[in-house]
This record gives sequence, structure tokens and C-alpha cells, in this order.
Amino acid sequence: MLEHGGDLTLAIQRFGRPAGRWLDLSTGINPHAWPVPPVPEEQWHALPGADDGLKSAACQHFGFPQGLPVAGTQAALQMLPTLRPRSRVAIQPLTYAEHAACWTRQGHEVVPWSAGQDLSSIDVLVVVNPNNPTGEVTPLHKLWAWHAELAAHGGWLIVDEAFMDATPTDSLLSTLPGFARKELPPGLIVLRGLGKFFGLAGARVGFVGASPSLLEVLEDALGPWTISGPSRWLAIQALRDVSWQESMRHKLIRESERLRELLTRSQFPPQGGTALFQWVMASQAQPLQDHLAHQGIWVRHFPKNYGLRFGLPGNELAWQHLAKGLSSFKHGTGMS
Repeated sequence: MLEHGGDLTLAIQRFGRPAGRWLDLSTGINPHAWPVPPVPEEQWHALPGADDGLKSAACQHFGFPQGLPVAGTQAALQMLPTLRPRSRVAIQPLTYAEHAACWTRQGHEVVPWSAGQDLSSIDVLVVVNPNNPTGEVTPLHKLWAWHAELAAHGGWLIVDEAFMDATPTDSLLSTLPGFARKELPPGLIVLRGLGKFFGLAGARVGFVGASPSLLEVLEDALGPWTISGPSRWLAIQALRDVSWQESMRHKLIRESERLRELLTRSQFPPQGGTALFQWVMASQAQPLQDHLAHQGIWVRHFPKNYGLRFGLPGNELAWQHLAKGLSSFKHGTGMS
């Protein structure tokens, strides 16, 4: 199993602090989740309906010409590698690790990718945009150029936009050319979800945008009823709540800037980030993670890159707790 943010088991085991006494900043999930209303009782008793309006709500929100709801984008990550013969798959060296794991598990050759690399020998290119954990945003004109190059020899461009909702103008779907407004062209796959921006990771609702023919194959492979009725109902309400979305975008951007300023004042200036996290690279990354853990603060460490990802504190007490933990770290020695 790969290590993920939001799993406190490791921290609890290493530092002996009970589960309820942690400030968990290891994940990029919105701490101000969409307010979940009571679920109608009938949603628990009937099989989920495919014509309940979820597809249309998702297409309206994300800008898909057509989209397929899935049980979190993880379901698509695991299934897409089964739909191609053995391929050469290029993925950013530092990004969401499940992409490489899923393609490798199915016997594909996974190679590291860097912008400007020749695509003539690549069958599938996976780009996380904005990237997790660095926050790097790939310009849209580059994505369209890469898609054209890959599609010319039957390749795929997969764009994972898990952290895109706070800045929707950066989405590939915001610049669809005329030919793609009715259906996405072959070889282009865009992934979105409700876990990060909406803070509904537990509902396990994601979406795939792709050409109609690929969506049909993917839907057949996944089978019926992949998302529970209550999760589908919640997703529809959240996707239609435009006023909450607009307000939350402004709130998250302000708080992300506040986090950047706090880290900078603490002598750990971020090298990147999104509206939901900040990315810090520092030689003292491991000592800082350990120091914060002793204060009951858990952040995600990327040891190969001397990196730390800081999620957003959820309230003023949490902000004060983080500020105190950072201020008590002694630079140079890494000691409290």
C-alpha cells in the first residue's frame, strides 16, 4: 500500500499520541467541507438510478461535454490501465503516486516525464494539473499540443484535475476548442472529483471526461451501481450549490495565502502550492515533521525530495497551534 495524506496510523504508532489529539494537515482536503444536509430516507432503500441528474450536474459544473460518474477517481485510475495493451506511460517523477502504481500493476512500462520530452515513443502521458504535491500548473496550450501529438499515433493524454476547482479558469475544460465542445476528442481523458474542494472525500464520487466511445467502454468495465444512492444525491446537491462554490473559492485562496505567509515568516518559504496546500522543500524537512508531530501536528513528508506538504488549518485555534509549532522549531539543529 502507498502512503497517503490523511492516514494518521503512522503518526499514532510513531509518536504515541491518541487519534483525537492531532491537527492533521497531511492532506489537501478542504477543512471547510460543503455542509451536508440530511439525506432523504428513500436514498437508502432503492438502487441508484442512472437518470437521477448526476451526469448533467457534473457536466454543468466541470464543463464536460459528456462525463461518467465513478466511485472516486481512484476507480478510474485502476481501470484505465486495463483498457490498453501494454504501453509506455510517462508520468511526472514527483506527483500523485497512485498513477504510476496502477499502470505498473497492469504490466505497463512507466517512465519519468519532463516537459519538452519527445512523445514519439510514449503511448500514454499522465499530467496532474495543478500538480500534487508541488502545485505546479501546466499551461493549457502545452496540454493541447501534447494531446495532438499523442492522439496522432493512438496515444492518450490523461489530465488529473483533482485540485482544480478553486481555480477553474486553469482547467483544460475551460478552453475547449469548437470541435471539442460537443464531445471530447479521442485520446483525451480528464479526471475530476468531489474529495478535495468540496471536502467530501468519504463520499467517493469522481468523474471522468472522455470521448463517448471510451466512456462507454469504461462504464461497461466498471459495471452498474458503482456509486451509492446517498453519495449520488449528495453530489448533485453540492454540484448545484453555486453560491457556496463561489464563496469557498475566495475563502480558500485567502487562507492559502495566509499559510504561505506563515511558512515564509517561519523561514520555510513555500516553493509552490494550490488553494488547498503549500509545498515546502528544505534540508530540515524530516526534523521539522518530527518536531511538529511532537506538538500534535501531522504534515506529509516526501523524503526523496526533502519536501513537506502543509494543508490548511480548519479554524483559528488550529492556525494558532501551527504558528506555535513552527515558531518553536530551532533552525540549524532541528531541536525544540
